[in-house]
Amino acid sequence: MGDLCSRRVAATPRGIGIVCDWFVQEAQNATLKSTDGRTFIDFAAGIAVLNVGHRHPRVIEAVKAQLEKFTHTAYQVSPYESYIELAEKINDLAPISGVKKACFFTTGGEATENAIKIAKVHTKRYGVIAFGGSFHGRTSMALSMTGKVVPYKAELGVGHPGVYHAYYPNPLHGISTKDALESLEHICKTSISPLDVAALIFEPVQGEGGFNPAPLEFVEGLRAFCNTHGIVLIADEVQTGFARTGKTFAMEHFNTEVDLICMAKSLGGGFPISGIVGKAQIMDAPSPGGLGGTYAGNPLATIAALEVLAIIKEEKLNERAQQLGAQLQSTLQALKEKEGIQEIAQVRALGSMVAVEFFKDNQPSAPLAKAVQKEAMDQGLLLLTCGAYGNVIRFLYPLTIPQDQFDRALNIISQSIRKVVA
Repeated sequence: MGDLCSRRVAATPRGIGIVCDWFVQEAQNATLKSTDGRTFIDFAAGIAVLNVGHRHPRVIEAVKAQLEKFTHTAYQVSPYESYIELAEKINDLAPISGVKKACFFTTGGEATENAIKIAKVHTKRYGVIAFGGSFHGRTSMALSMTGKVVPYKAELGVGHPGVYHAYYPNPLHGISTKDALESLEHICKTSISPLDVAALIFEPVQGEGGFNPAPLEFVEGLRAFCNTHGIVLIADEVQTGFARTGKTFAMEHFNTEVDLICMAKSLGGGFPISGIVGKAQIMDAPSPGGLGGTYAGNPLATIAALEVLAIIKEEKLNERAQQLGAQLQSTLQALKEKEGIQEIAQVRALGSMVAVEFFKDNQPSAPLAKAVQKEAMDQGLLLLTCGAYGNVIRFLYPLTIPQDQFDRALNIISQSIRKVVA
């Protein structure tokens, strides 16, 4: 392993942050095996990519079959049926009324960038409103929309023009729904006319921002604001989609519709694919050639995605997400309430999108979260941190994880928290 570490440092830039001090050798479902012979329970899932687990047999077999046919043609040069079939299925599943259309790309950043492009062409406007604490990707427009400076935006200077950040509700940190909605009006009074705003983009549950679920009245307020000013409302479901919250799309939890939904991550079951689904009259705004990409909707990934959708339905992963999330939430709440661990400031959950936030001396504590993460790693459980202050642990286990393995992971989480705060 030491040789791999030195080779990594010598060959790759320091800007690529690494969580683990070990290297993966193989993976299956919720289990990772390292090159030095250790085994870990995976509660990171490739940063929310593997809701159906590592190497789900059905995904692997579907991709193997496609490998025998063709691996790439570029859909906009020589199209293929799996892309069309996937678009049809996504159109049927998306919680948007009326006629819908869908298109596919490769990364989540491509999805959010192209959604803004579509909105700008549709509205003939230039402005974009996003939210503090958001994460929408690392490319130019996506990074400008991202509402977290360190480590994503620091040292880069001025971002893309015409992007403004409103408050996202976070009562633990003193931001109410009323504050958040009023911040939209403030932006439109001091920074940009609402008649120049093309799109408003938000996460139904903030991911990198700390797994903060949007209150119902907040989403309703966003819809009303966009209706009033003719703004395209976009839900970034890159991390929340495909059963993570107990619904295929997190927007199914709300009695409000958006105009466009961005997706990626777990759609591909480990293969890179992203997409946008939305109202046909908006999706059709760009002229031919205005959307696309060399690898956009790659046939291996579209085949994998079709299998993922079938697995979610047939293995009842939405129901499984709700069951596992409730069990984890109960475990964390018991630590906070029954055992009186005051360092647990809050437990948040929507389905299996669960997080625990740590405070010390009434202040956000990134060191506590990091210490729990390290202790869990030492016991064989891989966890990720997040949040504007780096003081949140998020849980992203595969929804296909065996129950006994999930129970072992919960024991490790409990032991790690107890040990760190003792």
